[in-house]
Amino acid sequence: MQRNGRFLAILGVLIVLVLASTLTSGCGTQIPSGYHGVKYYKFGKGTEMGKIYPEGFQWHFPWNSFFIYKTQVQTKTETLNILSKDGASIKLDVSVWYRPVISKLDSLQVTVGPRYYDVVVSPALRGQARTIVGRYTPEEIYSTKREEIASEILSGVKSLLKDKYAYVENILVRDVVLPKNVSDAINEKLAAEQQAQKMVFVLQKERQEAERKKIEAQGIREFTRIVAQGLTNPYLKWKGIEATKDLAESNNTKIVIIGNPKNGLPIILGGEK
Repeated sequence: MQRNGRFLAILGVLIVLVLASTLTSGCGTQIPSGYHGVKYYKFGKGTEMGKIYPEGFQWHFPWNSFFIYKTQVQTKTETLNILSKDGASIKLDVSVWYRPVISKLDSLQVTVGPRYYDVVVSPALRGQARTIVGRYTPEEIYSTKREEIASEILSGVKSLLKDKYAYVENILVRDVVLPKNVSDAINEKLAAEQQAQKMVFVLQKERQEAERKKIEAQGIREFTRIVAQGLTNPYLKWKGIEATKDLAESNNTKIVIIGNPKNGLPIILGGEK
């Protein structure tokens, strides 16, 4: 009897330990860094509203559970096939930066669920992209209006997601693919515009050079006029006499003077050392 009692006691302890181990192993959930959780009561009120659980280990009864959401910013790449203003088929590669609204994870869980990107974000993105891109020509989409288009799409998506508990931080248009005939026409037009701008620059440069030469010629003409007014015969004779005197006094010069020309100045034939 004593042995049987001891055996039953040991068996009871083992059973208690097994049950405790089983219960303990299911009594907690680890929420990773960058994530938040929403608690769910299986036999009670269901999703716990008004409380969002942060990262770390969260204790609970084994029959309850947590829905865990990544609350870091995430990136998705979408390829959108859209018609432009004139009906051309445009392919856009778009990057979306998104995340759930942390303070509303309980509402997100109840109304949308963990697949919120596919359920609300992606449809909003595609709908706004079709509406907004349809206002622009292929050339504008391809070259000049890309950032403006991305900004308009972002604004529209934010408005649609206002009550959906998801937030889109940014939308980037990474690439635009046009039909070949359309892209060729745009490239030819851009090349022609660049050539025209180059010609405008060349013509402007030539006009500036012509204006410079004109101003230079006017200066020379004015200088000649002023000098000509001061070159009187007496003045020229005086300068000739001064030059003759300087040459005559030079140690390295021999002067030969012959005759008396009309202007009264001597004729200098030359000299040697």
